[in-house]
Amino acid sequence: MLKSEILERLQKKHNNLNNEDIEVIFNIFIKKITDSLKQGKNIEIRGFGTLSKKINKEKYVRNPKTNEKIFKNKSYKLHFKIGKILHNRINSYTNSD
Repeated sequence: MLKSEILERLQKKHNNLNNEDIEVIFNIFIKKITDSLKQGKNIEIRGFGTLSKKINKEKYVRNPKTNEKIFKNKSYKLHFKIGKILHNRINSYTNSD
């Protein structure tokens, strides 16, 4: 789902807010999540899941084309652990296909 589709659905559900207000609220929500992850905090949305930041350690990796060893600096990746309620909803819908 695209950001524009999410904003469109929110507009339909909350027709008392205009498009600009919904987009501002959505952008604040995304910024708060991003800032919290940068600070090393986990984000838990009950029924949906937990977002956390994981570390990829510094290491040597191999370029598959040239077989050359390259040093890769420490980096971070996003880890998502699905919540129990979302997991059950997804599995109950996909099993009926």
